[in-house]
Amino acid sequence: MTEVIAPAITPGLTNILLLQNGLNIERPFIKAFPTNPILSGITVIGASEKPSGTIKHDNYDISYIGPFDNPNIDSKVSQAAARTFVELYDACPAVKCTYDSDVQFSRWRKLLYNASFNTVSTILRMDVSTMRASEHVVDDLIRPLMLEIVAAAAAKGVVLPLEEVEKIITVDLYESFFVPSMCQDALKGNFTEFENIVGEPLKEAEALGVPTPTLRVVYGMLKGLQFQTKQAKGMVEVPEKSSPEMKYGDKNQKW
Repeated sequence: MTEVIAPAITPGLTNILLLQNGLNIERPFIKAFPTNPILSGITVIGASEKPSGTIKHDNYDISYIGPFDNPNIDSKVSQAAARTFVELYDACPAVKCTYDSDVQFSRWRKLLYNASFNTVSTILRMDVSTMRASEHVVDDLIRPLMLEIVAAAAAKGVVLPLEEVEKIITVDLYESFFVPSMCQDALKGNFTEFENIVGEPLKEAEALGVPTPTLRVVYGMLKGLQFQTKQAKGMVEVPEKSSPEMKYGDKNQKW
């Protein structure tokens, strides 16, 4: 991604805003553009595309913009860049844009939703309302995933109040039948951003010895789905299927 935007970046002048979900997204950009302020964008917006080319907005844009910690740049410079963007973007009446003074807290907090509802929806191909109606999906998957994120964040020094878990479980309107963005991507045969949403917090947790069994299983399943997408796009090759005559009990089959 850094090479894509490189032609538009002037060292020491251009401010770079990253709106991608997940953790540690800033690292390759700080490395590639050490003298440029790198800003974090957290956006909460309900939108879907169905049919193709038709965008339905279920909620207006609520954004939180703040600076990532860049050891190469004076923090005041990055803070000023973020505040300037907030002022410009918040001028639109359809947007509520707020300066974010604690980027890491905001990113871990958004993971409560993205690492649970977003991922489970992708695996089960199930909208949020149906997941809540099923109850066991929330009890056996959604809530445990959220609690694992809380534990991992705490180990990194980010305290997420437990009441946030129950609040986010009911954040979507019950009658909305909302399909999260990762599931929308999967349904279209597109790649998903599961590495930053699940892979990175999983790495952080395991490095600190925090048990995250549900997150580990979900990560493995999403990795498998991504492999299927690569296969469908002709990016990987798999062995051809065995002949129909071959059965698992065939004594001539070699294992």
